[in-house]
Amino acid sequence: MNEGMIKIILGLIGVLGTIITYLLVPYLKSKTTREQRENVYFLVTLAVQAAEQIYGSKTGNQKKEYVINYLNSHGISVSVEDLDMMIEAAVKELNIIQKKALE
Repeated sequence: MNEGMIKIILGLIGVLGTIITYLLVPYLKSKTTREQRENVYFLVTLAVQAAEQIYGSKTGNQKKEYVINYLNSHGISVSVEDLDMMIEAAVKELNIIQKKALE
């Protein structure tokens, strides 16, 4: 192959990557049901509560690692951004419950 053909092929690979990123990924995300998302959030909440019980209140990185390992052991793959959002929501929920219990 000559250099021109290689550049064309590399350009096509870049275009295909862009198409997959902007069209296919959102389409696949839209195919998850509300029930599936709720199940993942339930497992995140469960893992956050377990991590809080195991590690106490001063080791955030260990707790996050525990949650990630728990989800991975159950075959759940979630983006870092989505996982962070779910963990923060679960922690807030846990804090509200704990605050009400102390009142």
